[in-house]
Amino acid sequence: MFMTGKNLSRRTALKGMGATVALPFLEAMAPARVSAQGPRPVRLIAMEMVHGAAGSTAYGIKQNMWSPAATGSAFDLSPTSLRSLEPYRDYLTIVSNTDVRNAEAFAASEIGADHFRSAAVFLTQAKPKQTQGSDVSAGTSFDQIYAQKFGDATPIPSMQLCIENVDQAGGCSYNYSCVYTDTISWASPEDPLPMIRDPRVVFDQLFGVGATPEARRARRKDDQSILDFVAESVGDLRRRLGPADRARLADYLDEVREIERRIQKVEQSNKSGEARELPGAPIGVPDAFEEHVKLMFDLQAVAFAADTTRIFSFKFSRDVSNRVFAASGSNAAFHTGSHHLDRDERIADFQKINTWHVGLVPYLLDKLKAIPDGDGNVLDNSLLIYGSAMGNSNLHNHKRCPLFFMGKAGGALKGNRHIKADDGAPMANAMLAALNAIGVDFNQFGDSTKPMDLNAVQS
Repeated sequence: MFMTGKNLSRRTALKGMGATVALPFLEAMAPARVSAQGPRPVRLIAMEMVHGAAGSTAYGIKQNMWSPAATGSAFDLSPTSLRSLEPYRDYLTIVSNTDVRNAEAFAASEIGADHFRSAAVFLTQAKPKQTQGSDVSAGTSFDQIYAQKFGDATPIPSMQLCIENVDQAGGCSYNYSCVYTDTISWASPEDPLPMIRDPRVVFDQLFGVGATPEARRARRKDDQSILDFVAESVGDLRRRLGPADRARLADYLDEVREIERRIQKVEQSNKSGEARELPGAPIGVPDAFEEHVKLMFDLQAVAFAADTTRIFSFKFSRDVSNRVFAASGSNAAFHTGSHHLDRDERIADFQKINTWHVGLVPYLLDKLKAIPDGDGNVLDNSLLIYGSAMGNSNLHNHKRCPLFFMGKAGGALKGNRHIKADDGAPMANAMLAALNAIGVDFNQFGDSTKPMDLNAVQS
């Protein structure tokens, strides 16, 4: 570890044999009067949840199961699946009534294949080519457009994460390649990016820069912490820091160690020989959905704290997944429950699953808001996208699709907004406006017709 001049470089890292631990922002990295000034980098997390929403049905719209009745700022979240976001309504921008036409069937051969192309459309808003071969084509995704402009500012330009099994090869149903359901990130129309499911792999990429696979395996075999390899650097750095920075460093390293400990605990449990709920999953993947999601959220938060990367795409689930989320209060399998036959009681049961999924997001929001960033916090300088390219999954349609944004995007979004689009408006209009808000000067995205005003005050 090398330090020059009076202040630490923002890229100072703790280094040991086969380990590199980036640091959070410390006061020693710049004079206080400078560190809080100027525009802060905007972090991006784009999250896709499959199978649309109960609130996209005719009954769900009447009952305000997804979007609230009122537009503007005086809206009531309590009937909606977004009710858990109430403490963060000042960061919340709901966009309702938008359609994703490029996920619809354009030809007879595409009818019924909605589950096998929707994921590829969500962040690209482009029409996927129907093929089971290697000649796949969709569009460059939102996250990768942002990464191509700003990703070089960090050691890792972007990361792509997922929860469900997305490592199928070859062709899926209706003559679509499985890659269309396996990823939401496309570096170009012909270049889909693989998603990482295993928290251990994410951890090693964030904190094991320079380590060989053999060194990583040896460290895990000996049950050693990555912090053991940088202990000398930690001690040296602490002696050079003031009290406030020492406390911030200690909190950050405790968080890293706690994440690592939880991953180790999962691996030990999965190696015990006990029957697993997910027998084919990697050893670092928790069987419990909520535990897996929270680990991935924690990894994203520490990556933002250390500025290791500023861009994540996060695929919550996989189309036609029949996982049961008993904690939601529904015993229906996810895909089966989404085909509710337009029966009111089954739509209400499906809403329980939607509500539970959204209810996991505040865990991440708490983490981001707790990370100081300039005069505010990381959530002030973040944009989180949550939505689906499907609307009423029972009909396999892509109308009135669920979508919301969280974060102030560095001040570009005011929050506390419900924007209801005109009938037939493409979701791409909202996506285009969000791209513009985070510094990407585009005039067209997917099938957009014009950028939407995400700060509009509607009555």
